[in-house]
Amino acid sequence: MKEAKIGVIPGDGTGPEVVREGLKVLAAAADSVGFKYETVEYDIGGDRYLATGEVLPDSVLEELKALDAVFLGAIGHPDVAPGVLEKGILLRIRFELDQYINLRPVKLYEGVETPLANKGPEDIDFVVVRENTEGLYAGAGGFLKKGMPDEVAIQESINTRRGAERCIRFAFEYCRARDKGRKLTLCGKTNVLTFAWDLWDRTFNEVARDYPDIQTDYAHVDAICMWMVKNPEWFDVIVTDNMFGDIITDLGAMVQGGMGIAAGGNLNPEGVSMFEPIGGSAPKYTGKNMINPLAAIAAVQMMLEQLGRADGGSLVEQAIMRACAHDLESMNAGRMGLSTSEVGDLIVRYVLESGVQPDEKHTASKAAANGPGPLATEHKPEKERS
Repeated sequence: MKEAKIGVIPGDGTGPEVVREGLKVLAAAADSVGFKYETVEYDIGGDRYLATGEVLPDSVLEELKALDAVFLGAIGHPDVAPGVLEKGILLRIRFELDQYINLRPVKLYEGVETPLANKGPEDIDFVVVRENTEGLYAGAGGFLKKGMPDEVAIQESINTRRGAERCIRFAFEYCRARDKGRKLTLCGKTNVLTFAWDLWDRTFNEVARDYPDIQTDYAHVDAICMWMVKNPEWFDVIVTDNMFGDIITDLGAMVQGGMGIAAGGNLNPEGVSMFEPIGGSAPKYTGKNMINPLAAIAAVQMMLEQLGRADGGSLVEQAIMRACAHDLESMNAGRMGLSTSEVGDLIVRYVLESGVQPDEKHTASKAAANGPGPLATEHKPEKERS
């Protein structure tokens, strides 16, 4: 396999801290499975915007289009108005790189506490496939008489047959490959949003004819929220639009133990995909070395899988599961029992131990204890782009 080129956007707040740990784990997994890659770091985020007025330069966007993947820390700065960075960076990358799938695994690991009574890992293991480039987030609409007493604000949901179908078809394919319950649930609101969801419902049923081996189901988004809390074991794969997907995946994160463990991928199956922890920049924890990096590390797992290295992704997930089951007291920042960097070092050690033969484990553990420095020698140095 050719060497992969990965763009790194550390971002704001605690983003650089969790990205640092994710890159340590990526290096360990890469060494274990023989995956060659190069990273290119981009200075994009709130600090750059405040200093220069630039959000996402066109030149950087063009470079991102030529990469194999993007690893994002977090976007969000307390001194920047809401929407400036989110629309100017996150949404622009998703739209212009046509990352039309947002993939969110919701999986509870042994040792992680869920707020759901009497539910365990055997009950919480489903995936949400969210359409990622249309709907209410497409930016259609505007103001009339802004600032006046009779002001009007219009936000339009854009839904196309092409956009709905490619998302739905991806969900069917993913459900088939996942081979768990082979059940795909459409999450919508057909009883009120009759235009958009008529399109989605008809498309879903038509595409379903090509997948007779997949059981199909439909539920309103409010019912989905209720059943995710009461009976999460009912779900295998859920497919939905942009806004509903944004909402129910945050609920899913709480179900699986919190933002500290929840990762997501913005996928262009034919192009460049971007992977990130789904939590925000958490500015109040910046520089304290106490934020949970597992979500960012899980994003690395997803990135490896998308790059065709499921072997490396498997090593990372096994290491996460081992740490959750035996080492971490909580998924919450400052309550893990370990610092941010210590969690990263622990996952590196577990990855290295799993990726070598039994008689080599002592050597791997010793190397991990000395830190990830030697691992970086086989990879090209990270480069910064202003």
